[in-house]
Amino acid sequence: MANAIYPKAKQKFLDALINMPSDVIKIALIDTSFYTYNSADEFWSSASVAQVGTSVTLTSKTITNGVFDADNVTFTSVSGASVEALIIYKDAGLTTTSPLIMYIDVAASGLPVTPNGNNIDVQFNASGIFAL
Repeated sequence: MANAIYPKAKQKFLDALINMPSDVIKIALIDTSFYTYNSADEFWSSASVAQVGTSVTLTSKTITNGVFDADNVTFTSVSGASVEALIIYKDAGLTTTSPLIMYIDVAASGLPVTPNGNNIDVQFNASGIFAL
């Protein structure tokens, strides 16, 4: 697999149902033994079973020339299964209503990683997280 924006997220962008600058956008560590990217998936409930640790809210979000970016993230004191991917999603309060946005398994740094109780730092590509 390669990094991908979920097709249903693209539809939600066009329908103005996801507002990247103002919505609460989170990123999660994913164990691919329990979740495989599926372009038909729509909500966080499809993938949340594979989450390792606690999701982190993206901060300092920007959009420039169609490119979305945010600060690098630190997942604190992570333990559990190996992590091979990341998922970005809009936190709408419930896993069944929180839209999936992007699946990342090719990161600038930090993947794959085996948690050992320490922090996991994820650094995004200098050119941004994704472009539309």
